[in-house]
Amino acid sequence: MRKIVLYIAMSLDGYIADKSGGVGWLGGDGSDPENCGSYPEFIDTVDTVILGHTTYQQIITELSPDRWPYEGMQSYVLTHHKQEDQNEIHFVDTPMAALLAKLKQQDGKDIWLCGGADIIDQALKANIVDELAISILPTLLGNGIRLFRTNEIPKSLTLISHRSYNGIVDLVYRPK
Repeated sequence: MRKIVLYIAMSLDGYIADKSGGVGWLGGDGSDPENCGSYPEFIDTVDTVILGHTTYQQIITELSPDRWPYEGMQSYVLTHHKQEDQNEIHFVDTPMAALLAKLKQQDGKDIWLCGGADIIDQALKANIVDELAISILPTLLGNGIRLFRTNEIPKSLTLISHRSYNGIVDLVYRPK
């Protein structure tokens, strides 16, 4: 069965974006700039991407305005905004837990819970995340958008793997 994987980067102090929603701070410390890290390996394990409307807008306007970076994957944008589907990009106004349960039953590779914070918070509250792959970057932002928005959901996790490169530490956990 497919897994739902949260794969995301955060600052050492727990933020996924700065106070303006920006991610220009993403990057290592320069000690091993040729090391691509875990992303190339990870992206080969997924064929479906789940993201919120704000993350979608940031991708198409700021991060990759000329080309959809998840070409060849089914992408689901959870939104209340009415938009026409575009090839592999589906705009859905469906409860996330129901969508993910349906997708999990289909054949395919794993499902990437891409972001943002609201989507991640909903998934954790619904207890539907099978794996958390978190890259901790060597940056202290001080404020911004937190990865874990609420303390309402205590979770015990098991460390599956860890590695470091270019000042970044990748941690992979599974819920107990």
